[in-house]
Amino acid sequence: MQGLIIDAFGELRDQQESATEKLESSCFICDIGKETFDRLPRGFEIHTSKEHNFANYLLLLGFMSELDFQIPLITFKREKEVARRLMFDGCWLTEDDDEERSLTNTVFWYIDRIVISSKSFPMKYWDKFVRRKTRQKFRDQTDEETLVTVLGEDKSATDTSFDYRYACWLWLGVILTNGQFLYRVHYLLCSALGVFISPFFYAFHLIDVVLSFPMLKAILQSVTHNLQQLILTIMMTLVVVYLYTVLAFNFFRKFYVQEGEGEEPPDRKCHNMLTCFIYHFYAGVRAGGGIGDELESPYGDDLEYWRMLYDISFFFFVIIILLAIMQGLIIDAFGELRDQQESATEKLESSCFICDIGKETFDRLPRGFEIHTSKEHNFANYL
Repeated sequence: MQGLIIDAFGELRDQQESATEKLESSCFICDIGKETFDRLPRGFEIHTSKEHNFANYLLLLGFMSELDFQIPLITFKREKEVARRLMFDGCWLTEDDDEERSLTNTVFWYIDRIVISSKSFPMKYWDKFVRRKTRQKFRDQTDEETLVTVLGEDKSATDTSFDYRYACWLWLGVILTNGQFLYRVHYLLCSALGVFISPFFYAFHLIDVVLSFPMLKAILQSVTHNLQQLILTIMMTLVVVYLYTVLAFNFFRKFYVQEGEGEEPPDRKCHNMLTCFIYHFYAGVRAGGGIGDELESPYGDDLEYWRMLYDISFFFFVIIILLAIMQGLIIDAFGELRDQQESATEKLESSCFICDIGKETFDRLPRGFEIHTSKEHNFANYL
């Protein structure tokens, strides 16, 4: 047994060394030796860099083409979402749709309204009678003018001109807002900058390691999951820091002056509102004890007690409360995503995804649950 393990280990090591030597001595794409390129002005590394850039370009084209089915599948999902909101909820038609929305949802609300009135909608979604069903359902709740305008029925059915509405929605509402597409563009851009400007741009390709592991992706999603609340909390922090900047500029400016060494002029951290605010946000928020850790001691000064109250309140409101809220948003999002993943995994292990019949029901039958999910209702057969 030991001999088999040692022989297998040696064989795998030889294969790895052979593959590494092959990659270092010749081009993987054209199989031309390194010595051939070393006789050229730009060498072997430049050739492989260009190949890497070209491969990234092909990956981006494949992502957008019909061959990879990524953009068509994403377009289908977005058209399905818009069609269902239109048919079932009466979105863009009824007064009940005037509910408060976030800034992002408001932007997508107007972008999706563009595609409804386009003559090509729906292009990927299977139900081609979305407008007819919507008219039949909401003709008694919505006036005729609104129906004609929103559903785009005022346009000629024989119009063969370019459908700019659908094209705008496809790029603004689907492609340019898709994270995978933006990541591939960033990947291609860094590769091109690495070829033509500096190889240091290749360091950004290490982000691909993060996206290769589900756990690391979950950590990244925990930051973007509550992105709107996180941005609003940061804005609130800026407002609170600005209020403290106003107090410091008017009453505690003398504590922000540090004497220079020798003949050097004194270092004034709060001689105008802009520098004072930047100093508070840069030094005060980062300091573990707040802005008080970065200033001169107030002991013996006429404003000693007011400075103490200022330092303690800054520490309490900014460091303890606001920064803790930011950390809590990220931690809660990570826990929520983990619970969702565990719930989905438990659901798949305890029932059939297609027919939603429990595992215990199939375990009482001869074929069992595993045969049912792998043969009869295999999820891959429905894609």
